[in-house]
Amino acid sequence: MAGHSHFKNIKRKKEAEDRKKAMAFSRFSRLIISSVREKGKDPESNPSLKTIIEKAKEADMPKENIEKAIKRGAGEGEEGRLEEFLVEAYGPEGVAFIVKGYTDNKNRNLGEIKDVLKKHNGKIADPGSVKWLFDVVGVLEVEKGDESTLLSLIEAGIDDFREKEDFIILYTPPKETEEIKKKLIAKNIRVTSAFLGFKPKNPFPSPFNKHISLCEDLLSCENVEEVYFNTT
Repeated sequence: MAGHSHFKNIKRKKEAEDRKKAMAFSRFSRLIISSVREKGKDPESNPSLKTIIEKAKEADMPKENIEKAIKRGAGEGEEGRLEEFLVEAYGPEGVAFIVKGYTDNKNRNLGEIKDVLKKHNGKIADPGSVKWLFDVVGVLEVEKGDESTLLSLIEAGIDDFREKEDFIILYTPPKETEEIKKKLIAKNIRVTSAFLGFKPKNPFPSPFNKHISLCEDLLSCENVEEVYFNTT
């Protein structure tokens, strides 16, 4: 039994590490796409892209994943012709999910997402039954920097943000995203990504956090780029 327990612990640890990698790869992919769309696909003339690629490589992101993200941002080849998909779902504890990505085969991706939801006692929701629980917002990611970064954000009129380990996520009205981005750049704050996303209207506390494991597994699915849920 002890050996079996040890094996299960190793397996759980590996699964957790795999989920963490998937989340990191998803973020790097989004950053690459955003950077290429804004300043081009050549890392030598796009220093921001060069830095992101270097960090992605340090995180062991596969070369083919990086190349796919660059092509998608540039609108080239099969990767550039991928369709956006958006799946609404419910997970454990009644948590609402929005799953977003780009694919050349929606049915394949939907099947994979359904399998992950089933594993976590979740299910696909009817279109529109979850989206109304979220607002469409501008989402900006900025480098954390030192304490002056937070002060600069407040001076720029931004009070809706979340601190992560090495970056900060800002939420803005969709139409003001570009204007706020310019303000931040003028204050020498490095904006690594800017896009439209979702924010829950009335997030609720979830004491068991079962949805976190589901979120990580969803991000492990092929072509899933973003996952949103309505908890604090």
